[in-house]
Amino acid sequence: MLTFLAYAMVLVFMTLIMTKRLSPLTALILIPIAFGVAGGFASSLGDMMVSGITKLAPTGVMLMFAILYFAVMIDAGLFEPFVQRLVALVHGDPVKVVVGTAALALLVSLDGDGSTTYMITTAAMLPLYRKLGLRPLILACVTMLAGGVMNILPWGGPTARAASALGIDVSTVFVPLIPAMIGGALWVFFVAYRLGLRERARLTLTPYPMVGIAAANDVLDEELANPQYHEDTSHRRPDRLVVNAILTVALLVALIMAVLPLPVLFMIGFAIALMLNYPGIDQQKALIARHAGNVMSVVGLIFAAGVFTGILSGTKMVDAMADSVIQLVPAALGPYLAIVTGMLSVPFTFLISNDAFYFGVLPILAKAGEAYGISAAEMARAALVGQPVHLLSPLVPSTFLLVGLAGVDFDDHQRFTLKWALGSTLVLLAIGLVTLVIPLVGRAA
Repeated sequence: MLTFLAYAMVLVFMTLIMTKRLSPLTALILIPIAFGVAGGFASSLGDMMVSGITKLAPTGVMLMFAILYFAVMIDAGLFEPFVQRLVALVHGDPVKVVVGTAALALLVSLDGDGSTTYMITTAAMLPLYRKLGLRPLILACVTMLAGGVMNILPWGGPTARAASALGIDVSTVFVPLIPAMIGGALWVFFVAYRLGLRERARLTLTPYPMVGIAAANDVLDEELANPQYHEDTSHRRPDRLVVNAILTVALLVALIMAVLPLPVLFMIGFAIALMLNYPGIDQQKALIARHAGNVMSVVGLIFAAGVFTGILSGTKMVDAMADSVIQLVPAALGPYLAIVTGMLSVPFTFLISNDAFYFGVLPILAKAGEAYGISAAEMARAALVGQPVHLLSPLVPSTFLLVGLAGVDFDDHQRFTLKWALGSTLVLLAIGLVTLVIPLVGRAA
């Protein structure tokens, strides 16, 4: 009975999210409560929910202050000189333009917001693509590949969801994946270089009238004269560029070295960044108000997930589902469940939302993995490798923003980018296996 109730809850949860009958926030709260009551657990639901929320509180705090920290840095213009310098350096060489696109997208993706990455990258690079005759499909492809790798950052969303769903510290999932992310970034540069060479060859065969350094200079002048390029200049703090850069590097180093827990690091970093760039009380209030919507949409989801995971664990539904999965998984595949999870993350995160996969499916797989000696953190890392393909899903709103800004058809973008996105997934999985942060075989095998 408990197994049936558990699967019914997950099925209803995913159906309501995918059909947009309920938002993920309300579904994460209301669906488990309804099924908890139906299962006869009404009297103990409160304690279960509080327990789940308490476990996820550090993750919620980390996300809140990480988003606010990078909001300060973007508003202050930390990345602005890099953007302008990049546009000036690429000249008229297609290879430099495409590789420069990758570098810019990877850098801007540090804030974890795909929409911001797409807007900044296309605003800076699309005029060059048009003037030089480069295909906008390549701009969309490289930008999305960069976002797919950087989406694994803990403040990007999926990593926090995976850690929250399994009730583990987000740093235990993310930090071991840094080598894989570096490898993923190098793959993005490799793809950009290959695509740039193709464009150079294509333009050589069919010369485009404006290819050359003069064209690049013309585009740069247009970009610098574009009012949109300089929007919100009142927030810029060019005189604090060096200080902001040092602070950001120090914060990332402290994060990698685990000097302090991630929530504490970002709280301290945000407080220092806010005082350095916007010391006035009114300025600080304005900045927080400007980014409150983005913060609340993410953090609210994490605390709502605490209700879901608390009830799922407290009622033992997750144990019942795991037992059934263990029985269904062929004995030969059981020890390789981490790899199976990594491969399943590709179609699952493409066909259903991140919320449905990480909160509905991953806990079942992770519980099953325990039987083969695979830890929850290892299963969470494996479940993240499908993110580059996930961004190609029609369920991701920011993807439509990207293709709209680049002026390409969605289906053309999918066909063009899919093989490179699958390559990103394989690179992430392969490096995870080589560095042993994703186990090839379970310890109980």
